[in-house]
Amino acid sequence: MPQLSRRAFAGALPLGLLGGSLLGGATIEGASALAATQVTAKSPVSVTPLAQIRIGRFTVTALTDGYADMPYDYFPGRTGAEVEQAAISQFTARQTGVRFLFNQYLIEDGERRILIDAGAAGSIGQTGQLPDALNALGLQRDQIDAVIVTHMHQDHMGGLILGGKNNFPKAELYIDRRDVTHWTDPAKRSGAPDYLQTSFKMAEEVVRLYPKLQAIDGEREIVPGVSIVDLTGHTPGHIGVRVEDGGKSMIMVSDMIFPVVHPAATDVFFLFEQDRAAAKAMRDRFFPRAASEGALIAATHMPFPGLGRVVADHGEMRWQVADWALQD
Repeated sequence: MPQLSRRAFAGALPLGLLGGSLLGGATIEGASALAATQVTAKSPVSVTPLAQIRIGRFTVTALTDGYADMPYDYFPGRTGAEVEQAAISQFTARQTGVRFLFNQYLIEDGERRILIDAGAAGSIGQTGQLPDALNALGLQRDQIDAVIVTHMHQDHMGGLILGGKNNFPKAELYIDRRDVTHWTDPAKRSGAPDYLQTSFKMAEEVVRLYPKLQAIDGEREIVPGVSIVDLTGHTPGHIGVRVEDGGKSMIMVSDMIFPVVHPAATDVFFLFEQDRAAAKAMRDRFFPRAASEGALIAATHMPFPGLGRVVADHGEMRWQVADWALQD
């Protein structure tokens, strides 16, 4: 992996939280107030989560397509019981496993809108919420100028082809050439386990439906201030995206970090990870560097909005949630 510069890991100034208030501004009196309170207590209000940070001229909005719970035995390198105990100690344990969010990030500079990943779109768990999240911003999918796919697992590209159509018709699509080659190789598909077959099928559909697909090679700039970072390991062409301007930066690391198990250990993997040795080597390099530089990180599967930092704490690495809301 090419050396990551110090400026790649500079912090960003958080901006604030989007979304309407849970209750309207009108005053409700007497029995109406009591009734409203009772209804609210029985029926929690569902709010589409959106969060924004400002990085120089860029506004980056965290969106989510939903979530899924991954069984505790989906993490090679530790037993299911060990992973569950780790989740218990972090107060995140669920009966059904480790909760994975599916976060996407929209980058805007007043001229272009670039989306990082497109979500699972209902192919896994409780997903398919990305269109609603975009609608909450007043956007339709045909207003997105570019989509960067960090890798070709189904939970990162499902939204591209939902319903068997090109859902981002005006967008240029950027995917690392190594991933395109791997996921469209019939020999690789025939030898792959069942749980990866959906990703192979989706990859073929993406290539067919997106004539503007650009299979990119290595690190490059998409637009000034938005560039690709090579994070290969999780898949052959796994990439990250660096956003930087005005001395501030953020790096979206996709599936470099998984909840509960990372960054405390680098020898714990996820079932879908295809080259464990390469994935471990990448984390061994990245986590200490990120900690030393105070990198602001965005991660697909960490609790929403997926923003935080890797922190060295008495010789051990841990995830520190970024203080992003209601800041200057």
